[in-house]
Amino acid sequence: MAITLTIPDDVIQSWKLPQQRIETELRQEMAFAPYQRGLASMGVARRYAELDKWAFLDGLTKRGIARHYGEDELSEDIAYARDSQ
Repeated sequence: MAITLTIPDDVIQSWKLPQQRIETELRQEMAFAPYQRGLASMGVARRYAELDKWAFLDGLTKRGIARHYGEDELSEDIAYARDSQ
């Protein structure tokens, strides 16, 4: 299932971001928020953010988000690594 989110032009224009960075920034913010709340694993969040592991970890640090990593995340990362080969 895919969801399309419409953001009004006046809202987008009020953001202090270059036009070419808006989609990337939104994608990343929409990945970090569920991770922070425990709604998404690191693997899922970083795939959605289109960031490698190290860039995602750097993003967590910059945002002051604590890293949570348990057996579920480990299993998911192992499965992802196997599927990526």
